[in-house]
Amino acid sequence: MILRTFGWSFAVTIAGLVAAFFYGSTQAFLLVAVLAVLEISLSFDNAVVNAKVLERMSPFWQKIFLTVGIAIAVFGMRLVFPVVIVAVTANMGPIEAINMALNDNERYKESMEYAYPMIAGFGGMFLLMLFLDWIFEERSAHWLPWLERPLARIGKLDQLSVVIAGGTLAAAATWLADDAHRTNVLISGLLGMVVYLLVNGLGQLFDKTDEIDEQVDNLSGDQVQRGPSGLVVATGKAAFFLFLYLEVLDASFSFDGVIGAFAISTDPVIIAIGLGIGAMYIRSITVFLVRQGTLQEYRFLEHGAHWAIGALATCMVISIGHHVPEWITGGLGAGLIIAALISSIVRKKPQEEREEEEPGELKSESSRV
Repeated sequence: MILRTFGWSFAVTIAGLVAAFFYGSTQAFLLVAVLAVLEISLSFDNAVVNAKVLERMSPFWQKIFLTVGIAIAVFGMRLVFPVVIVAVTANMGPIEAINMALNDNERYKESMEYAYPMIAGFGGMFLLMLFLDWIFEERSAHWLPWLERPLARIGKLDQLSVVIAGGTLAAAATWLADDAHRTNVLISGLLGMVVYLLVNGLGQLFDKTDEIDEQVDNLSGDQVQRGPSGLVVATGKAAFFLFLYLEVLDASFSFDGVIGAFAISTDPVIIAIGLGIGAMYIRSITVFLVRQGTLQEYRFLEHGAHWAIGALATCMVISIGHHVPEWITGGLGAGLIIAALISSIVRKKPQEEREEEEPGELKSESSRV
């Protein structure tokens, strides 16, 4: 199971570390290893949320996510995206931006840092909308009932997440962004909200799984396609838009890692290799969570991941005007997920004990009869 799920990640790790060693000897080897760990620590909550969506997709679309999706994540977001951002913000051609990335690392780093408020505006608003929609949704299980239940009641107000996200964006652009970035932060933040609403809305529009659930009792087992968790899975257009949703979500998570990587190295080749290895492990962890049914077994893990997304969105918004160290961002996310995992384990034990006692009670009652 481990080799089948993480085999490609292990292979990419070995290939990446060997390539880094030949590219820049021992120093490059170590930098790539550190960057891979950084990416995994910053994006573990991404894997948990990805798994929740991926378990609703058919095996075919899961393979698309693991093949085409990883190509987009590694080459698109970790290699091409930074160069495109530099080219746009520095008003230069793509070839000139590539030359700068390869031959003038310091200037390339400065260009990426200059563009960061706009990147943070887009990614922060996308993730904030995701978090708010989740926290305002009614659900049967609550990890933090004293907080989640009142928020779910407040969430009955229509479009509340849009109102809060819009107000947050206006406040960030007014009080955090400087004069040179204020307009661009507003535009990029609004774009992040629009992209979330568009992709999420299209996914819901074409998602027929609820209708299938209603009809499932009238169908035989071989007529219904289910995922590892037992849920009826999405196919066709619904799965396609879920795939798009996952890719945009991954992009929003990767922004922080790409920018944070420049604190470790300014070489785009080393950054691409290190973050690419980390992205492979995030994909493998996602598949592992789906195949093992971990989200069903540890029911508060999803809660911890979404609270971690809320923390990451907050950090990205704050970073529009003030630098937030990567260890704070990664530490908050990891801490919330670990706390949710521990809570799941603690609450799982009494339930298992009750389930073990019930058969014994039934047996004693039948013997008395």
